[in-house]
Amino acid sequence: QVQLVESGGGLVQAGGSLRLSCAASGGIFSSYVMGWFRQAPGKEREFLCAIHWSGGSTTYGDSVKGRFTISRDSAKNTMFLQMNSLEPEDTAVYYCAARSWGSVGTTPSEYNYWGQGTQVTVSS
Repeated sequence: QVQLVESGGGLVQAGGSLRLSCAASGGIFSSYVMGWFRQAPGKEREFLCAIHWSGGSTTYGDSVKGRFTISRDSAKNTMFLQMNSLEPEDTAVYYCAARSWGSVGTTPSEYNYWGQGTQVTVSS
């Protein structure tokens, strides 16, 4: 049973930074694609970025390109999201997700495993 556990959320001032982690367990992730999404109140879940676990290639959504960086530590089965230049509009619950087949997906329905989410609040 694949499990994903996010951590690192919190309250930060506008212009600040946070680093989220996603610890993965219960699977062999070499063929997986793993990604980050977020969901603000009243809005749809939004794709942020994704990474091929084995090759490390990355894909970013337009809203975070240049500010957020996705990475992973294969030895620790952990994925990271470094978020810089945070804005109040980045306030949301952030989710990590895993897709056990295929290439990078940018919609929630393309991922078959999800973490419980971690709250990020950016104050102005």
